[in-house]
Formats: sequence, structure tokens, C-alpha cells
Amino acid sequence: MAANLHVMTGRKGGWDVKRDGAVKASGHFDTKEEAIEFAEEEGKRYNVEVFIHSENGKIEKRESFGKNLY
Repeated sequence: MAANLHVMTGRKGGWDVKRDGAVKASGHFDTKEEAIEFAEEEGKRYNVEVFIHSENGKIEKRESFGKNLY
């Protein structure tokens, strides 16, 4: 099963898309909008959830592209 994706601030600025448990980002983007677009495409491709974080790290939005098990 593929790992969920997180859109979060990058260590050196910009925005990263990281999979659960990953050390390196799957992608780095200048804007949050670009990072969200990439994460949503990957979420649809791999049927996983995408968590979008605010600049302070809190989850502000969650999108599910996988099968609901509930």
C-alpha cells in the first residue's frame, strides 16, 4: 500500500510534498498551490490521502483519493 502524502513547508523555504515516513521530499515547489496540485495528482494515481499543512505545521485540509474503509 502506498504511503499518504503531506504538503508542508520546506526546510529552506518553499513547499515540499513528502510521503509518510520519508526522509526526502517527493517534490519541492516555490508555491503552496504548485505543491498541492502535484500532491493531488499523486494522490489520485496511488489512491492515497493528501494532508495539506499550514505554515505552522497544523493540518488544515485532508483529501481522500483512496477507497474509504469506514
